[in-house]
Amino acid sequence: MSWGYRLVTLWTSHAPSLLLVGLLGRQLGLQAGFQVVKTTNCSRWGTHSDNGLFEDGDIIIGGLFSLRYTPPSVDYSFKQQPDNKPCTGVQNLPLQYIYAMLYALEEINRSLTLLPGVKLGYQIHDSCALPAWELKAVLSMVGGNTFTCDTEAGNGMDIGQGDKPIPLIIGGSNSVTAQILSRVLGPLSVPVLSYTASCPCLSDRQQYPNFFRTMASDAYQARAVAQLAIHFNWTWIGAVIADNDYGHMAVKVFQESIQENSVCLAFVETLQRETIVSDAKRAALTIQASTAKVILIFTWYTDVIELFHQLSKLNVTDRQFLASEAWSTSGDLLQDTASHKVARGVLGVAIRSTALPGFDSYIRSLSPLLRPSDEFLREFWQKEFGCDPNTNGPTQKASLPPCKGTETLEEVQNFFTDTSQLRVTYNVYLAVYAAAHALHSLLSCPERANSPGNVSSCSFPKEIKPFELMQHLSQVNFTTPQDELFYFKGGDITAKYDLVNWQSTPQGGLRLALIGRVDGFDLHLNDTAIEWSTGTSQVPVSVCSESCAPGTRKASRKGEPICCFDCILCADGEISNQTGSLQCDHCPAEFWSNTERTVCVPRQLDFLSFNETLGVTLTAVAVSGATVTTAVFVVFLHHRQTPVVRANNSELSFLLLLSLKLCFLCSLLFIGRPSYWACRFQQAAFGISFVLCVSCLQVKTIVVLAAFRSARPGAEALMKWFGPGQQRGSVCFFTSIQVVICIIWLTLSPPIPQPDLEIPGLKVTLKCAMASVVGFSVVLGYIGLLGCTSLLLAFLARKLPDNFNEAKLITFSMLIFCAVWVAFVPAYVSSPGKYAVAVEVFAILASSFGLLFCIFAPKCFIILLRPEKNTKKHLMAR
Repeated sequence: MSWGYRLVTLWTSHAPSLLLVGLLGRQLGLQAGFQVVKTTNCSRWGTHSDNGLFEDGDIIIGGLFSLRYTPPSVDYSFKQQPDNKPCTGVQNLPLQYIYAMLYALEEINRSLTLLPGVKLGYQIHDSCALPAWELKAVLSMVGGNTFTCDTEAGNGMDIGQGDKPIPLIIGGSNSVTAQILSRVLGPLSVPVLSYTASCPCLSDRQQYPNFFRTMASDAYQARAVAQLAIHFNWTWIGAVIADNDYGHMAVKVFQESIQENSVCLAFVETLQRETIVSDAKRAALTIQASTAKVILIFTWYTDVIELFHQLSKLNVTDRQFLASEAWSTSGDLLQDTASHKVARGVLGVAIRSTALPGFDSYIRSLSPLLRPSDEFLREFWQKEFGCDPNTNGPTQKASLPPCKGTETLEEVQNFFTDTSQLRVTYNVYLAVYAAAHALHSLLSCPERANSPGNVSSCSFPKEIKPFELMQHLSQVNFTTPQDELFYFKGGDITAKYDLVNWQSTPQGGLRLALIGRVDGFDLHLNDTAIEWSTGTSQVPVSVCSESCAPGTRKASRKGEPICCFDCILCADGEISNQTGSLQCDHCPAEFWSNTERTVCVPRQLDFLSFNETLGVTLTAVAVSGATVTTAVFVVFLHHRQTPVVRANNSELSFLLLLSLKLCFLCSLLFIGRPSYWACRFQQAAFGISFVLCVSCLQVKTIVVLAAFRSARPGAEALMKWFGPGQQRGSVCFFTSIQVVICIIWLTLSPPIPQPDLEIPGLKVTLKCAMASVVGFSVVLGYIGLLGCTSLLLAFLARKLPDNFNEAKLITFSMLIFCAVWVAFVPAYVSSPGKYAVAVEVFAILASSFGLLFCIFAPKCFIILLRPEKNTKKHLMAR
C-alpha cells in the first residue's frame, strides 16, 4: 500500500487535520493517486461558488478578510448547509480592504519593472471573523482547491488534487487568527502576511518563523502613548484596559516605558465583553473618584462606547483620554452624540494614514455590471441601493426589485467610499507589494538583475516553493509608489503612527484632526494644534503631588507610589535650584544658602564689632573699669602717706592698680575686626596682664603672712626675705615666666585670623584661630596656677586681726576670680561665633572688677568716707 493510499484511508473528526496531513504528504513529493469511490455528495473547498473572489494568473496570492461578522447557523464540522451562506452582513471597511488588494494587484500587473511577464492572480475568501472558517479557507488555498467527497457509507473521505497551490497568504485579521494560521502553515513554510495582527507575541521568530505583518506591534503604540505622557509631564495616569492579552500587554509595556520618568498608574480597571455594562459602571466610578485627570484606554471601541455612556451619566467631562489605535479613529464613537461631551479632546495613536492616488476613482467606478461574478460587490449593492443587480442568475432576495443599472457610487458616502484616511487599507496595499517584490526577487536571474529593463524569469512560476519565497520575503527592501522605504525587521516593520485629536466642529460634533506622527521612537507633535478636554489651550495637569518648587526636595510617602510625595524645605546650607529635585545639594564651605534655599551666596564675615550693641556695651564696661581703676589710683596716690595705703606695701597696690587697668584695656583688643597683629597682641596682653595682677596679689598675701608670722618670738628675721626689693623681684619673676611662654607660643604657632566655617549660618565668624591649643592652654594654666596659689595663701591668712582685713579681701577677690574663670571654660566652648569672644571679654571684665572692688572698695571707703579709721592705731587694734 502506497503512502498516498495510507493517507487517504485515515479519517478524523476534523477535516482540517486530515487535509493538513494530505498537504504534508504533498510537500514530501508524494503523489496521491486517489481513486474516487462511488459518492453521493461531493463539494470542493474553495470553488468559485464558495463566496469568494477569484482571478487566475501565473502565480496566485491568497487573501483572507473578515467581511461578514454575523455568526452562521451551522455547526463547526465544516459541512455547509445546502442553501445557507456561511454568514451574512457585508461590512464596509473590510470590503474596502479587499479592493485595496485588487487595486494593488492590478497596479503590479500593469507594471513594466515589477514582475514583468508574470500575471498575479488571487483567491480571496471571507472568513466571517471565525478562526474555524479562516482555517478552512487557508487550507483550501494552500492545498490547491482540494475537494472532499462523502462516500455512500458516510464514513470515508477522499482527497483529490485540484488547482495549483497558493504560496503566500495575506490574512490573519486578528492576532489570535494569525497565531493559528502561522502555526498550522509553519510546517509547510507557507508565509502568512497579516495587515492587522499586532500582538507582540507574533514577533517571536522561533515560534512564528513564517509570519510577517505590515501592522506595527502593539508594544510600539504603548511606548508612543508613554512618550506622550512624558512629553506633557503627566505623572498620575489611570488606565482602563480590556481583560485580555491585548490590554494587559499594553499596560505592562506602558509601565516599563515610564518607570524611569517617575510616571505612575493611579489605577487599572479591566473590561470584559461579557459583562461590559457592569464593568463600565465600575470603571466610570473609579475614574470619577480618582485624582488622575488623564486616563489611558486600551480596549475595543464598543467597550469605549459603553464606558463613555456611563461617564456621561455621571457628568464626568473633565478627563483627558489617551486612545489606543483600536478606537482612536472609530467612526462609531465619533458619530455617537451621547459621548461627545466626554470624548472631546481625545488624544490617540492611530495606524498611519497614507494617500493612494487613484484609489478613490477606482472605488467609485466599481459596479456589479462590470464585475458580474463579484458576489461581494453584489451583496454590497443590494444593501446600499436596496435592489438586486441580478448579474448572476436569479436574485436571492425575492423582495428586492431589480436595479435600473444607473446606480453609481459617485455620491455614496460611507466607510467603503471614504478614502480620506487609509490606514488598514494601506496596510493591505503594502502587503501585496511586499509579496510582489519577494516574488520578483525569487524569479529574477542574479546575473541579469543589473541589466536595465531586462528582468527575466529564470524559473517558471509553477516551480515556486513556499520556503524559498519566505526567505526572499524576509529580505525585501524596496520603495513603494508613495516613495516610502519598506523592509522587514524579522517579521515586523518599523512602527509608524499618526497622532490624532478629537476636536469639536461648529455643528456640535467631533472630527478627527492629525496633530503629529510617530516614526519608530521619534515623536513629532504640534502642541499648538491640540484641543484639550477642558476646551482651552492649556495642557491638563495630572499629578498625584505638585512638583516641588526650587528650594525644596521630594520626600516619598510611605506605602504610596513614587509619584505621591511631600515637599520638604532644604536644610540650612543646602539648596535645590530645579523643580522636582530629589535631594538638596550642600553649599561649599565659603558659601551658604539664601532664605529661599535656591542659591548659594557668599558667607558674610561676622565679628564682635564696636558698632553693634554688644560691642558697644562691652567697650563701655571696659572703659568704665579702666576709669574707675584710674580714679582709685589717683585716690591712693593722693593719700599715699595714710596708713591704709602704706599698709602692705603701697608699691604693690599701685602696681596692682596698673595691672588691673591693663586688664580692662586689653579686653578692647578682642573687639573689632581681627587682624594678624591683633590676634597676637590680644592673647599676649591678656595673659601677661592677668599674671601681673595675680602675681601682685600673691606677693601681697605672702607679705601679710610673713608680717604676722614675724611678730612671733624668734621670727624677726623672716621679714628681711620679703622686703620691697624682694617683692618687686618676685612680681617680675612670676610675670617673666608668662612673658617667656607667650613669646614661645607666638613665635612657633601664633593665632591667625580665620573664618569659622564649621559654625552653620549665613554669617561666618572671623576669629583668631588657635593654631596651637597647647600654647593657649599653657597660658591659661599658668594664670590658673597663680590664682589657685594666691587663693590658698589668702585662705591661710583669713584669721589675721579683724581690723587688718587685707587677707580676707584677697580671699574674696580670688574666689571671684577663680569662679569666673572656671565658669569661663564651658561657656567659651559652647558659645558660637563671636559670642565666644564676648564670653572671654566678659570673663576678663568680671574678674577684673571682682579684684578691683573686693580689694580696693573697702579701702577707698575708709579713705574717703571714714577718715577717722585711717590711723595706725585703728589698724593695729585687736
